[in-house]
Amino acid sequence: MMKFTLAFTLIAGSALADPVTVTSCNRKLTFDAPPQAAVSNDVNLTEMMLVLALQDHMVGYTGISGWKTLDPIIREGVAELPELTARYPTKEVLIGADADFLFAGWNYGLKVGGEVTPETLEPFGIQVYELTESCIHIMDKPPASMEDMYNDIRNLGAIFGVSDRAEALISGWQAELAEITATVPENTDPVRVFVYDSGEDAPFTAGRYAMPNAMIEAAGGVNIMNDVDKSWTRTGWEPVIERNPEVIVIINYGDVTAEEKRAFMRNNPAFADIDAVKNDRFVVLEYVVATPGPRNIAAVQTLANAFWGE
Repeated sequence: MMKFTLAFTLIAGSALADPVTVTSCNRKLTFDAPPQAAVSNDVNLTEMMLVLALQDHMVGYTGISGWKTLDPIIREGVAELPELTARYPTKEVLIGADADFLFAGWNYGLKVGGEVTPETLEPFGIQVYELTESCIHIMDKPPASMEDMYNDIRNLGAIFGVSDRAEALISGWQAELAEITATVPENTDPVRVFVYDSGEDAPFTAGRYAMPNAMIEAAGGVNIMNDVDKSWTRTGWEPVIERNPEVIVIINYGDVTAEEKRAFMRNNPAFADIDAVKNDRFVVLEYVVATPGPRNIAAVQTLANAFWGE
């Protein structure tokens, strides 16, 4: 299985030869120089900054410890950086840190009509780059794909003057993904998959605009909720039972453990006839793996192994 690593060698003295303009959802952002006081929100967005070795351009990160535990990879990467707040960043926190840049997303620290948006931060000289997957909350876009993650890495590389590094990473991931997809059996029906994030009365799951939809397809499966025109969303149990997934992907984070979620499904008589439950076919993905970020390709490998055998 492929191993995920982060590069921690800092890139000193990066500069922009000319102003750089990137597209962030439905906006154009122009940078005359790389940000020097950047903040990232959430664990997966922070890993995108780390894999590009941008720590020396950051003043901190937000929104990790309030929900998730730092694993050794991330802990090492942010060792010299403070967590400015355990949950969502506030305008006061960002201004107090003298931030000049925020990497966040809609429902990844930004909320439509909320206190922290590109418009509310602009008067304070804080430019906001939005996670591509999250743009569905404010505009139309195609279903989630690996290109969403590549697009963010490419744009961050341009913003911070490290495009060569970004393109090298993307090329490597594309090659790894091609190797994985080449192992998926041809002329077979895709494996039916349900993504179980959380919730007992009504499950929270991934629709067609959430990254697991793309990862499942790349691994030779089909998200049984791929007709839901949402990103992460709540649904009912009835369609899950009716569509009878062969594999259930559990997203592991928060107070309810993956094993507790698995036990809930295995011990509930309503789910007894679901193929995945009958055959005990559960796959656990950590939150940081299931959301857009550098570990997505390794997650596709994990899924392919679970669907088709190692």
